[in-house]
Amino acid sequence: MSSALLEVRDLHVAYGKVEALHGVSLKVDEGGIVTVIGPNGAGKTTLLAAIMGLLPVRGDIAYAGAPLNKASVEQRVARGLCLVPERRELFAAMSVADNLQLGAFQRYRLGDKAIVQTRDEVYQRFPRLAERRAQLAGTLSGGERQMLALGRALMGRPRLLMLDEPSLGLAPLIVKEIFSIIATLKASGVSILLIEQNARAALKVADAGHVLETGEIAIEGSSAELTGNPRVAATYLGQSREAVEKGSAGVMRQ
Repeated sequence: MSSALLEVRDLHVAYGKVEALHGVSLKVDEGGIVTVIGPNGAGKTTLLAAIMGLLPVRGDIAYAGAPLNKASVEQRVARGLCLVPERRELFAAMSVADNLQLGAFQRYRLGDKAIVQTRDEVYQRFPRLAERRAQLAGTLSGGERQMLALGRALMGRPRLLMLDEPSLGLAPLIVKEIFSIIATLKASGVSILLIEQNARAALKVADAGHVLETGEIAIEGSSAELTGNPRVAATYLGQSREAVEKGSAGVMRQ
């Protein structure tokens, strides 16, 4: 039985007097993928920023069984949390290789000798980055920039990887490739909290999901349960309620 790596309980986050998250609770099991889907402005990015320590919160955040609320961003990174933001935030005037090297900065400070091995593993996972290692990050395509953002995150050897809209602005074929990579990351033992508007792609790779609407968890369950939920299907998967309900009824009769 898997144990929870991350537990968020009754989380409230406010911008001034305006509360953006209202009592959000979720957990990510060791080696699992959990996705949070929902419309723009629902609070998905705020949730990740709060877990990373970038925003003050009310509620409890536990990581690997220990309280996380009082830990600084740097301490959270050192403990294995890593956030890949929506904007990717690469160093455009630096090469692919130098961007990757910066991802291992914390390990370098601690005298970790296995950084080169991790870099070689990243190049094996992303052959395109190996081909473009001397190229400036700012000249890469959108898909290549997302691969570099993921590769840079992996250089830190994260235990929990938080991804904010990894498919944003990418062509469908590249989206398929990125989600294939995310699935292989799970196989390597990395736990993932995935924020995504592409609900169909997210639910295919995730073990469980939460629908966040206006700062609250509206629906939650396994990926199969959310995919078969008529409201989720109609709102986020482009299917009619009638088709989903008819399909569910057909399965029950079999």
